[in-house]
Amino acid sequence: MNPMSDNTRQKIDQSLALFLHNAQRKYRMGILPQILYESIREFVLREGKRIRPALMIYSYKGYSRRSRPISPSIYYVSTCIELLHNFMLIHDDIIDCSDLRRGKPTMHRLLMKTVTSKNPNKLGADLAIVTGDIVYALAIDAFLSIKEEPQRKEAALRYFIQTAVFTAMGEFIDTVFGVKDVPRVSEKDVLLNYSLKTARYTFDCPLVVGAMLSGAPAKDIRLLAELGLLVGQAFQIQDDIIGIFDTQKNIGKSILSDLAEEKKTILVTHAFKTLKGAPKAQFLQIFRKPCKTYADLIAIRKIFLRAGSLQYSLDEIQRRVRRAETIFTKLTMKPQYRHRIGATLLQLFKHSRQIANQYGLTE
Repeated sequence: MNPMSDNTRQKIDQSLALFLHNAQRKYRMGILPQILYESIREFVLREGKRIRPALMIYSYKGYSRRSRPISPSIYYVSTCIELLHNFMLIHDDIIDCSDLRRGKPTMHRLLMKTVTSKNPNKLGADLAIVTGDIVYALAIDAFLSIKEEPQRKEAALRYFIQTAVFTAMGEFIDTVFGVKDVPRVSEKDVLLNYSLKTARYTFDCPLVVGAMLSGAPAKDIRLLAELGLLVGQAFQIQDDIIGIFDTQKNIGKSILSDLAEEKKTILVTHAFKTLKGAPKAQFLQIFRKPCKTYADLIAIRKIFLRAGSLQYSLDEIQRRVRRAETIFTKLTMKPQYRHRIGATLLQLFKHSRQIANQYGLTE
């Protein structure tokens, strides 16, 4: 069953487009170069999973006690979750010097041709930073548009803002880890980064904010936060596996990007801890190379397979997914929306299953 077969995805996209259209008029973006609004609109409306807004809507509906129809304004709050995501992507792409996002140019690549410049790369990065800030401000604007009980709305907004802070903290330590040598980054460090940078804003925040707005019991809110943490860590472990073992066509960015950035992942920390002697030296020699090739990627794949790092990472995904499934049974959410959330989350892990099958491993 398609978890979004209730046309939620269509409503989310319509809400995004309508909000951006209204924001253009509200903030008089017409007095600025058209490329600013058009770049924001094109970037935000690109084809995407819309997982975050969907989870927020399902959580809200799952706990809502309203007898009358749900206010259409709830989709503006889902819009704010998606805008927060795009704000993070814009800045993350600048830090990572990425050229592609969802198979198309990143924001800083789009904006580098705004005007003729002696240093178009710097111009693009500078303008994208400012554009990202605008997108975050629009996210707050979207949140304020919700028509809900003020006390609930304030609590949910505080949680949303906390999420932005924690995610930025995750980006901070991720950047620090990027220049640290492998021996100085532990699995515990990596998991902290996963929790802050991915789990909180991708799963925890949408589920908790939706529940808060609808007046869910405090116990369920705590369970949803724990659920979001587990699924978020599992999702990021899978994402790191994909970054090494999938194809550029599937991931929508350079297949060498994670390796080129010397990204510290569970794969990396496990391999470093497990390997001994010459294999360990070979791993470090390749991983530390300033310029890596596709041949280096193939070599790293083989090292991760021999060290059991891919199997270890797959096992860590499953361990968290099983714990999350246990939490689901404790929620007092309406069954139909609990099912939709479960189906939405379950389909996220099909990539790790495919990679496990491809390499003859268990998942």
